[in-house]
Amino acid sequence: MPKNKSHKGLLKRVKITKSGKVRFKAPHGRHLKSNKTGTQIQSYRKSRYARGGNLKELKKLLFRPLRSQEQHEAADAARERAASKAQAAS
Repeated sequence: MPKNKSHKGLLKRVKITKSGKVRFKAPHGRHLKSNKTGTQIQSYRKSRYARGGNLKELKKLLFRPLRSQEQHEAADAARERAASKAQAAS
């Protein structure tokens, strides 16, 4: 049985963080900047994280579990709530 292979073109364009989030650069930020505002150009410098809607296709292409930005924020919020409950109980 052959092994599943990750999509090499996608791997060149994204970075998968330790927590499983997919980080990538914003599109349209490489050239033709004369007709864009300064705020737009500044926003292209930042990395973005894949949202939940794209994750299903990304999981298929990369053959590994991934987390969206929303899932990561929800897990952080749940962890903080649990810590505050434990602190209040003691």
